[in-house]
Amino acid sequence: MSDAETLDEITPEDSAFRALFADAPSSVSFQRLRKRLLRQVRQAISDFSMLEGQKRWLVALSGGKDSYGLLAVLMELKWRGLLPVELIACNLDQGQPNFPKHVLPDYLESLGIKYRIEYKDTYSIVTDKLAPGSTYCSLCSRLRRGHLYRIAREEGCDALVLGHHREDILETFFMNLFHGGRLATMPAKLLNDDGDLTLLRPLAYAAEDDLARFAEAMRFPIIPCDLCGSQDGLERNAMKKMLADMETRMPGRKEVMLRALCNANPSHLLDPKLFDFAGLRPQTD
Repeated sequence: MSDAETLDEITPEDSAFRALFADAPSSVSFQRLRKRLLRQVRQAISDFSMLEGQKRWLVALSGGKDSYGLLAVLMELKWRGLLPVELIACNLDQGQPNFPKHVLPDYLESLGIKYRIEYKDTYSIVTDKLAPGSTYCSLCSRLRRGHLYRIAREEGCDALVLGHHREDILETFFMNLFHGGRLATMPAKLLNDDGDLTLLRPLAYAAEDDLARFAEAMRFPIIPCDLCGSQDGLERNAMKKMLADMETRMPGRKEVMLRALCNANPSHLLDPKLFDFAGLRPQTD
């Protein structure tokens, strides 16, 4: 601490940021990774105007690599004065068997990060409504989202912030293409159905592999997303394998596909609701 820096000048957020990165690697490769994630998140925030009218964000923290990485990057942007919003980390304990309830509160307490943990047994609701052997993820996600919106309102937040990354967006696009017959994916910014909260995905440009390397280097206390035993055989896993195979055979394809989603041309698609084909006529003298 310098002579000019007093204890009064160190905010709780400063302390939390310093604690979070206290044991981070000093290697060149890690610093490049860290800067790349910061740059990509800043770009997404700018491209999709995520800061308009925003003062407080509820950051959903599942205990997986992506949400940990999201929180860390947002904390660094805030520490650098580039993110003028208050951050509240939130975990929804959904009652999955063997969920390690102590991991997240212990970790967040140790860093001094503002958080809220809420218990809602949606797992029992899902298992009661779905047949044995069914995939729980879709219904589980909808129930979780509803509770997170409620918590965001109770905490006075303007937005719910999720840790979906580039691969999540591409996988969703191909699931909709192959199984839903539509061109759609996870948007980086979305207004909820009630119109009172924004849903944000600042990691939209970030690669899953980068987030995995970041999480390993930062030694986040990862909680696996297979506690309910419903993860095998998902359609999403098939999309993940397909994209991984394409990337292996044609390196850089994922980035090209993501750029394509950012560069739609309605006149070169087949949806008359998006483009006035009826009014497309040759010009006459």
